[in-house]
Amino acid sequence: MPFEPQVHAARRARVFAEMERAGGGVMLLPAAEERIRNNDNEYLFRQDSDHAWVTGFEEPTGCAVLVARAGERRYLLFVRPRDREKEIWTGRRAGVEGAKETFGADEAFVAGEVDAKLPALLDGAANLWFRLGQDAAWDARVVRLLGDLRAAARVGKHPPDAVVEPGRILHELRLVKGPEELARLRRAAEITAEAHMAAMRDGRPGIREYQVQSEIEYAFRRRGGSGPGYGTIVAAGANSTILHYRAGEAPLADGQVCLVDAGGEYDLYTADVTRTFPVSGEFTKAQRDLYQLCLAVQKEGIAAVRPGVSVDAIHDLTVRRLTEGFVALGLLEGPAEARVEDKSYRRYYMHRTSHWLGMDVHDVGDYYPGGKSRALAPGMVLTVEPGIYVAADDAAAPAEMRGVGIRIEDDVLVTADGRDVLTAAVPKEIEEVEAVCVR
Repeated sequence: MPFEPQVHAARRARVFAEMERAGGGVMLLPAAEERIRNNDNEYLFRQDSDHAWVTGFEEPTGCAVLVARAGERRYLLFVRPRDREKEIWTGRRAGVEGAKETFGADEAFVAGEVDAKLPALLDGAANLWFRLGQDAAWDARVVRLLGDLRAAARVGKHPPDAVVEPGRILHELRLVKGPEELARLRRAAEITAEAHMAAMRDGRPGIREYQVQSEIEYAFRRRGGSGPGYGTIVAAGANSTILHYRAGEAPLADGQVCLVDAGGEYDLYTADVTRTFPVSGEFTKAQRDLYQLCLAVQKEGIAAVRPGVSVDAIHDLTVRRLTEGFVALGLLEGPAEARVEDKSYRRYYMHRTSHWLGMDVHDVGDYYPGGKSRALAPGMVLTVEPGIYVAADDAAAPAEMRGVGIRIEDDVLVTADGRDVLTAAVPKEIEEVEAVCVR
């Protein structure tokens, strides 16, 4: 992610303002750590989203500290030190100097000084904003430091009065996307459109799921993305009814559908798109009936996206329309209202219709602030993704529908007067999908 000094400084100013509004204190944001994959080989590093959003700093290890006390604002970074020997192997580091000169920290220290410096920063703070439960090592460190301050009460030390979830500030700010974030999401959507069309073209009989996955992820990288924003799902035949199935070795076969849920990540922002296509190039009548129901419901759900509408309202509309369709297709017995009420629709549709989207595929932001379903506002980005899943062993379903899973998912930006479908370039009309899949 390119570091944008003015953007990140403006974000920190907003965070400081919210901290001051809540009484001031210290916000502690650990950086992600490199993780061993096997022996001395690490997993591909990806920075913690909160840390990256606030700092723009993409190196592992250390933390950011924001201090808002007595009218003063301080921004500190704890980072890996410069190390010529290690930099030969793994690349240049910003070091303490770069943390200040390039990344705008008021003060910077090597990561190994965290335990020595944090007690003075925390002493007497009204609040400590720190996410407990995310990293056991950091949890233990913070608990130890707070215990040390508590034990030093007789010499005038005072731990923070409260430990507060930083998401109350950060995640509410991240929920409404800025122009620079929307530009990245649009680019991620463009990359993802090409990848899904590659999957449709390549997903012919005899090809295995992992081969389709390779075409998708090649498209992500070829167009400038960093790769998939989450685990790519390529699910052929009965696998399409497994919600979080990952691409495996199953071959695609005539008469099947193939469900692909894949999104490319660009500068730490990810798209999230699902399409379902016929392996033979043409849907069977039963597949077409299920697909057309899912598509009609998805379009109605997207049309409902606008400021003031709640997330639950979109989900409830989707449930009602799908259940009416299940009754019409003979999957459920009516009346539809009763099947909604007794939740028997969940036999074929068991997940929510929408989630937030941004730096994380299931992005941050409260869905029920104050206990009520959140009303949409301009700048929010969410998915709309109804699905129909008829298990292969569902004896109550028409035989020709068994083993068929359909999901259609798009990424939708809430605008001042409605919506903008960021992923509209990915084909989803039956004729469009079949045209891309021509064998």
